[in-house]
Amino acid sequence: MFNGTGIGFLFFTTAAKHRPYHLGPFPLESLPRDDRVLRQEAARQPLSPAPPSPVADAALARAARKYRDLFSEFIAGDKARRPAPIPEDPHLRMIDAKGYAYFMNAAHVGICQIPDAAWHGGHRRVAHPYALVLLVEHGRLPETGTLAHSWIAPAVGETGDMRAAEIAICLARLIRVYGYAAQAHVAGATSVDMARLAVMAGIAVRDPQDQVVSPYLDDRFSLSVITTDYEMAVDRPLSKAAINGKNLRYWWGLNGAESGRERDRRRARPSHASKYPMERVTQVARPTTLILDDEVPRVPARAAFFERAVKGDLGEKTRKERTRFSLKHPTSNALADPIGRMVPAQDGPVNAGADRSACADPAANSQALKSLSYFLGADLTGICEIPDYAWYSHGKDGKPITPYHKYAVVMLIDQEFETMEGASGDDWISGAQSMRAYMRGGELAGVMAEMMRDLGFSSRTHTVVDSDVLQIPLVLWAGLGELSRIGELVLNPFVGPRFKAVVLTTDMPLVTDKPIDFGLQYFCQSCRKCARECPCDAIPFGDKIMFNGYETWKPDVERCTRYRLTNARGSACGRCMKTCPLNKVVTADGPLAQRIASWLGINAMWLKPLLVPVAVRLDDLLGHGKRNLMKKWWFDVEVVDGVGVTPKGANTRDIDPARQVSPEQIKIAVYHANRMPPPNASQPVPVNRKDAIAAMALVETPDAARLRKARGGEKPDHYNPTPALPEEAP
Repeated sequence: MFNGTGIGFLFFTTAAKHRPYHLGPFPLESLPRDDRVLRQEAARQPLSPAPPSPVADAALARAARKYRDLFSEFIAGDKARRPAPIPEDPHLRMIDAKGYAYFMNAAHVGICQIPDAAWHGGHRRVAHPYALVLLVEHGRLPETGTLAHSWIAPAVGETGDMRAAEIAICLARLIRVYGYAAQAHVAGATSVDMARLAVMAGIAVRDPQDQVVSPYLDDRFSLSVITTDYEMAVDRPLSKAAINGKNLRYWWGLNGAESGRERDRRRARPSHASKYPMERVTQVARPTTLILDDEVPRVPARAAFFERAVKGDLGEKTRKERTRFSLKHPTSNALADPIGRMVPAQDGPVNAGADRSACADPAANSQALKSLSYFLGADLTGICEIPDYAWYSHGKDGKPITPYHKYAVVMLIDQEFETMEGASGDDWISGAQSMRAYMRGGELAGVMAEMMRDLGFSSRTHTVVDSDVLQIPLVLWAGLGELSRIGELVLNPFVGPRFKAVVLTTDMPLVTDKPIDFGLQYFCQSCRKCARECPCDAIPFGDKIMFNGYETWKPDVERCTRYRLTNARGSACGRCMKTCPLNKVVTADGPLAQRIASWLGINAMWLKPLLVPVAVRLDDLLGHGKRNLMKKWWFDVEVVDGVGVTPKGANTRDIDPARQVSPEQIKIAVYHANRMPPPNASQPVPVNRKDAIAAMALVETPDAARLRKARGGEKPDHYNPTPALPEEAP
């Protein structure tokens, strides 16, 4: 696996780089096809509407059904009042639709025309000639005898159905944003024979017992379908011989698909361990950047710059764009309502009558929660105690927050490497990468919290929409990364900066993880590529400073926020993630030289002074950070007042290795705690950028802060937050 040292990326297998994104992770395109299957399936007797399936009486199954039902509220809806300016070519439409489904982590996607017999009772319900069929792989069942196994075993199908419903309703919403009719069909709410359509769409076959199976996943999957009048290129059905799909092409990944060997390696790891070998990374007592625990102020949610934009602190234009900046592309617009629908479910009543005795062992609880998180789709998970300063002092409503849970379960959601490969980082897909991660994080953490409350433990989800905690200190203390030059962003040794975090807080007894050290402070001090490539010069080129009790490379958050909100040639921005040399995915079954480099990066950090400068130069020479157009699957469309229109343009940046900037050229605005708005200010509190730039003169260096602390010096005045406004009389 890639180790985050900056050297693991020097050796590539190129097949994956040249695999078109819409082909997906499995080599379905290599399997034999047989058009006679279409006639055979069309001739089968129509199914009658199925009676409700028996439901598992288990906490996780109940939680999954609740979230599936939340998503099912969006099965149907009105299409946009005008069609979007997308190509008429059915092949290009197919690439976009399949790309979105794979972006949302479907395992197989196929398209077919719908015969009348595929509708329940043989009667077509709506004038939808096409079906998009999604096959979603079931999560891995934990080891027998574990607490996680007892939680998950009764709910495998329910959780798979929930994930299949999530993807289907979002894809149906995307098609409706394009201006076409589309309806999702999911477990418990379908008018079509989903299994028959899976066979006709070329993603499943019938075994000798007439059961519908995947050539790669057997029966370990759930299905969902979108019926639509949106014309797309259709697939040919698989031959019966395709049932033996695990051939040489599968095991070796010869067509750029994920190899069967890599999948077997992941299955061989304990279920509570992620697919990345985090256990090889050095653990330390404290984060690798200085945190003055007794000086870090608790800050209000009102002080976050996206929230300041909502309140009008950055001006009227920025306020208006804040409501739409990440939703102005159809792919992210389709996610907005489902994300919002989950917010009321982030907290809820605890089952006071539950028997908590099965969860008395903190170590077993911790392993079980990690296994559950990976089963549901998290990429990396860590646990920590919540320091007091990680709680917001006041919520978005201005009301004080009293800390109420001891532990945080912190989960990282990868923003999807291959889609980022096809992007500039600040083009039209950037907002969707964030929104997809927020969607998945809210779903999996929400299901976990719902289950834990059912088991008798107070638990709450904290998402980008509604949170009582700050994520960055929790990601650090949970052992998931180090603070980077990007500033208010943590880098993980295996997915780099390419993630969003979601947090679950709880009173369930847990065992915590330790912070980690993979040499990032030296790497980021030497690299500066993110600063060089930032389109708005918001990332510093200079050294670290102390900001509100943290040692950090301080970014200009105001400048970054303004650019992300008002970017006219894209949706939001992720250039720093796109161009970071640690934004890589390298499989463990790659070339021998690659694996040697990975081992050295984790076990020989003393080599970094020699390797890092060479690695950064090679990163540029090899073109890492440039767009790989083989991976671009989306249409460039902007949503304005609910209708797709042709945008002014799209950012097509690559990299600029020749750009050189001295630290003195970039003026960073610093909004210390005493320059934050009052936590309960409902009216705009305009920023004073000139004053904030001058405030840089107040900062300490980390060494100066250590010396001051050693001498017993007082906390700087600018660490004291702006007080709340007096409450108005009723």
